[in-house]
Amino acid sequence: MSEKVKKPKHKHYVNSKDFENQIEAFYKTGDITPELGQSIYNIAHRLGFAPNFINYTYKEEMVGDALIKMFAALNNKKFDIKKGNPFSYFTKIAFNAYRNRIKKEKKNRETLMTYQDEIYSTLVDLGQLPPDDHHNKHYDNDEKHDA
Repeated sequence: MSEKVKKPKHKHYVNSKDFENQIEAFYKTGDITPELGQSIYNIAHRLGFAPNFINYTYKEEMVGDALIKMFAALNNKKFDIKKGNPFSYFTKIAFNAYRNRIKKEKKNRETLMTYQDEIYSTLVDLGQLPPDDHHNKHYDNDEKHDA
C-alpha cells in the first residue's frame, strides 16, 4: 500500500478554523498576535493573484487598502464569530478594497486624460502646437463605432 502524501500548504494559505481562533483570542485580549497579522496579510496578498486582479500595476496599493480595511474591521469587531466563516468575511472586505482602488485609479486616469486633452486643445488654439490628427484618432474611432 502506498501512503498518502500530504501536499505542502501554500505559503499564503490561511486555515479558516485557526483564523477564527485567532480572531476569538483577539476579541478577548485586544492583542493582535503575529499569527493573526500574518493571516490577514496572507488573505490580502493572495487575493492579488486572482485572475481578475493579477495584471494591475498598482497591486501594492490594492493590498495596502485591503489591509487597512481588514484591520479596521478587526479593531471594530465587525465579524461575529457565531455567524459564519471569518476567511470568507475578510476575503470579501479585501475584494471590495481592491475594487474600490480600481475605481479610484480609473477616475484618476480619466481626470488626467481630460486635463491633458484640455491643455492640448488650448495650446493648439493658441498656435503654440500644430494640430495633430493622430492625437484625436482614438476619439474618431469611437465615434465611427457609435454611428
